[in-house]
Amino acid sequence: METEAAPSSSGSRWSRVASSLPVRNVQDLAACPEELTAKTLERYIRPDIQNHEVLVEKSSEVPVIDLDKLFNPCFVEEEVARLRFACEDWGFFQLVNHGIPDEIITNIRSDIQSFFQLPLKVKCAYAQVPGSLQGYGQSFVASEGQKLDWCDRFAIIAQPPQVRDMKYWPTQPHTFRKSINDYSSELMKIVGSVVHFIAKTLNIDLKLMDDKYVSQVLRMNYYPPCMTMAEKVLGFSPHSDASFLTLLLEINSVEGLQIKRHNAWTIVKPNPKALLVNVGDFLEIVSNGNYKSVEHRVTINANQERLTISAFHIPSLDGVVAPVTSIAEERILYKTMGVEEYLKIFMSNKLEGKRALDHAKLS
Repeated sequence: METEAAPSSSGSRWSRVASSLPVRNVQDLAACPEELTAKTLERYIRPDIQNHEVLVEKSSEVPVIDLDKLFNPCFVEEEVARLRFACEDWGFFQLVNHGIPDEIITNIRSDIQSFFQLPLKVKCAYAQVPGSLQGYGQSFVASEGQKLDWCDRFAIIAQPPQVRDMKYWPTQPHTFRKSINDYSSELMKIVGSVVHFIAKTLNIDLKLMDDKYVSQVLRMNYYPPCMTMAEKVLGFSPHSDASFLTLLLEINSVEGLQIKRHNAWTIVKPNPKALLVNVGDFLEIVSNGNYKSVEHRVTINANQERLTISAFHIPSLDGVVAPVTSIAEERILYKTMGVEEYLKIFMSNKLEGKRALDHAKLS
């Protein structure tokens, strides 16, 4: 697993996607956020952060889908109906009884926490470099005057195995590489099952979905507390995901994620036993808008750090995505787009709601 991967056509395509990325900004909020200068802090303050209402009381309504029930003939019909509702009405759901062994969950949680506690010098050995989307540092920094997210991030391409660039896979903590590999492999099994049942909800041939989740990018996020101005900063700017499906694991069950629903922000309460799954832009295109990717953001806690790991499951980079014509009730709403082409558009701009998806829509 720790052998350097041979060059592959998929790896070359990832390099082309990364070549369109804006300049990266490595930071280390985890070490000393309280020591930032006033000038630096100004880059994090968001004057428009309260533009939409936050609905605290709606947080418990995010649908829960039971993977065991999807495989149980006695419950599958009812659970598929719940899954259809979750994808149509929310674009998010909590997946319980997902089957990842407790030991693998415990190990990835422990190693992510330990990694972000390492000295900056150690983490910078894995820093993002120009032309790469992997490594430690900020993301989507398009200009020097842009507002920054209150977050440290670390990203790697984990699947398929032949595109792994092991120089970005940390050797500290010493168990981290194994933890990442084990967790990544389990997610690939789960996403395959979820996609199978999503195909059922859309009444389409599963073969049309076979290449829609073959790539996996893991992004680990550390959101330090911000004691003086938590209400003025964001851990992650509002955006939808350039994925087919995204699976998120909360590391330490601290609130922060909010999803945009009916033009208001709904707080998502962490469920330590669940994976949070959301519809990505590519699934919106394939479903011709029946299932929509949902804008979401991350807020900051004044007193507690928050850690998560997101797994973005993405179609084959040499493929195309297009609406399945059999489910287009009236007209086709989205273009046929190359996956690589869409990712270049998404990656080359700052995060700004669902702006990237506008490029895929037919007028």
